[in-house]
Amino acid sequence: MLAGVTKEVAHYRRHPTEPGVDLLSARFVSHRYSRHVHPTYTFGLIESGVEEFEHAGTLLRAASGQLAILNPDVVHTGRAGVPEGWRYRVLYPTVEVVREVAADLGAPGGTPFFPTTVVDDPAAARLLRSVHESAARGDALAASSALRTAIAAILRRHAARPGHSGDDQAAPPAVSAARDLLHSRLTAPPTLEELAEAVGTGPFALLRAFRAVYGLPPHAYLTNLRVQRAREMLDEGVRPAEVAARAGFTDQPHLTRHFKRIVGVPPGAYVLGRTA
Repeated sequence: MLAGVTKEVAHYRRHPTEPGVDLLSARFVSHRYSRHVHPTYTFGLIESGVEEFEHAGTLLRAASGQLAILNPDVVHTGRAGVPEGWRYRVLYPTVEVVREVAADLGAPGGTPFFPTTVVDDPAAARLLRSVHESAARGDALAASSALRTAIAAILRRHAARPGHSGDDQAAPPAVSAARDLLHSRLTAPPTLEELAEAVGTGPFALLRAFRAVYGLPPHAYLTNLRVQRAREMLDEGVRPAEVAARAGFTDQPHLTRHFKRIVGVPPGAYVLGRTA
């Protein structure tokens, strides 16, 4: 491997015209994403190398030129699939924005669903790259146009036909109640035994059922929830040290470690990228 090519870089930024829509440009070699979910869609263009990731229980590989298309709230990981790592650009559009574009295309109501995760689509790849380029130039009209054009192309080419649903069945009452309890006790969560007792089931039964519905055991789900809340507070201008305590992390290094494993950059870089 050539000297210097192992350096990792990552830049996370907010789209200049669409609140809640984020962009990530990164090159990773040793970085590994832990099991996590995004409340948004994930449209990633691999520009070089290979990303290997677990997705909904399957191990997938996305190579240079390919797109990785992930639906919201699907558990996945991410790591280098070759020694030189991978370089990619990612667009994270909110469910609301994707629904708006789908409605403009005349699609029926509901949340669009993408059944295939790794696709070869050079035209969509060019459009996704243009989203990043126009956002970097700061031209609001070009940036908003590129964003919606790219989403429309991905919807037309890769969304499921009307009538296909990717929605899971409703969670059992005990699992839903356990999830609600974790949301309400972000900084002081119960033990697994206390959680199971509160919702009227056994610890192992709850652990198995929770993982089956949400793709993560309760403790990992709580970590993801804390990172999502940390992002919201950072966006509101709260200092990282205060965010750590308010989101339930033991200290700032604890926040930083989990934040980078899920978001791809540490909290400080996240804030700088979104305010630049």
